[in-house]
Amino acid sequence: MDGATLTGVELGDGLPVVFLHAGVCDHRMWHDQMRLAADNGWHAIAYDRRGYGDAVSADEPFSHLDDLEAVLDAFDIHAAIFVGCSMGGGLAVDFALKNPGRVIGLVLIGTSITGAPWTATAEESAIEMAEEDAWERGDLDLLNKVQAHEWLDGPRAQSGRVGGSTRELFLDMNAKALAKPALTREEPRPDAWSRVDAVTAPTMLIVGDEDFTALIERHEHLSETMPNSFAAVLEGVAHIPSIERPDLINRMLDEFLDALAGEDLEPDDDE
Repeated sequence: MDGATLTGVELGDGLPVVFLHAGVCDHRMWHDQMRLAADNGWHAIAYDRRGYGDAVSADEPFSHLDDLEAVLDAFDIHAAIFVGCSMGGGLAVDFALKNPGRVIGLVLIGTSITGAPWTATAEESAIEMAEEDAWERGDLDLLNKVQAHEWLDGPRAQSGRVGGSTRELFLDMNAKALAKPALTREEPRPDAWSRVDAVTAPTMLIVGDEDFTALIERHEHLSETMPNSFAAVLEGVAHIPSIERPDLINRMLDEFLDALAGEDLEPDDDE
């Protein structure tokens, strides 16, 4: 890709499972899930998008969709299962709408959706205001801590609810993203909110009950609208369950992959 070098990890052999990280993380948020997939006979791939992790990119016109397609082409992958959290989930949905014949299945965790509405409770608005204040002051260390409260602990939870190595990993991943120069020329992606009923691939929807209210409501809407989906709400978990409760996500992912393995795993190009 002109002006960009994307970095990541691959593990295992078999049919591909592509992991797409959240906007406050990088590919490391999927370490446990990649190991599970590889150990069970899948080819696990995760990469840092432009602006995250160890990716290097100039401030040039770009599209995350084009980048994803380039990653797949680099591995000679026609179709894959996509596991996405937050912004990574939104990218997976956009890819599925554009390329339905290349999507075997989807796992969407606290997913963003291009064009989806956003509302916040008074409590959630207060932490959003703290985030905006830290951003305007240019205090990246404070911003990182506020975002850890927002996304790791949950906006209505006690700050520091999730600690130890999990918090250290979040803070390191997000600090890398915050320290990178802004990318101002991303090409907008078309609205997906009004078209999610066209995503027909088998889809597992997951959200934590400590996540933003808007994301829990979105999860409910998607579960009612996406024709081949099933949904689960995780108790006591916020926005990044792959590192907060990897045991839960691993078990659910394992069951989903096992179910797909029993089906015809080559989607119809004419869909």
